Amino acid sequence: MNTVILHDLLLEDMVKLGFALLLGGLIGFEREVRDKAAGFRTMILICTGATLFTMFSLELGRVSQSADTTRIAANIVSGIGFIGAGVILRDGGKIKGLTTASTIWLVAALGMGVGAGKISFSIFATILALIVLWIFPRLEILIERLSETNTYEVVFSKDFDKFSLLEDLWKQNHLRVINGKRSRSGDKLVGRWVVVGSPKNHKKAIDLLLRDTSIDEFNY
Repeated sequence: MNTVILHDLLLEDMVKLGFALLLGGLIGFEREVRDKAAGFRTMILICTGATLFTMFSLELGRVSQSADTTRIAANIVSGIGFIGAGVILRDGGKIKGLTTASTIWLVAALGMGVGAGKISFSIFATILALIVLWIFPRLEILIERLSETNTYEVVFSKDFDKFSLLEDLWKQNHLRVINGKRSRSGDKLVGRWVVVGSPKNHKKAIDLLLRDTSIDEFNY
């Protein structure tokens, strides 16, 4: 009887590891196709490792009444943060790797769910994650087409009224200024604006600025 029980427990654990490998592999495949820092093997190892830690934690709780089964799980959450931080990079003025870091965090959670026996729910969560990773980027592209942010720098001779004219230009073309800065360089005045609006309205404003002969320099 004990042999049968041990056999069933071993089989259950092997099934959990199999699902951890599968779910981690599905997420990892998506990351690998997109050529991200954490790819196929990394996601499998993270998911499988989180599953093993959770299984061992639960087993220790059954063996020892004094063992805190939540301690190992808590350490998985904090430990996975170090791996996630390693894929976040600053490239110029942009931060890259946040989605991959978030995916690593999610895969660890999936592994914990599988290790805890919540296999069906973990499969459902994996499907949702794949929908977010595959479909949402296309939605982001559509959103970017509706609105974009540009930075404009205009240099002109000492004509302080020009600042007001330029700020009226943004309003007339239905563009919203989220940040503006005025400065002087020698005998020239410099205006720098960060402006939000539709690509169509940005193009109208750019065409007007390029035709303005009173402007000495124009960069965007």
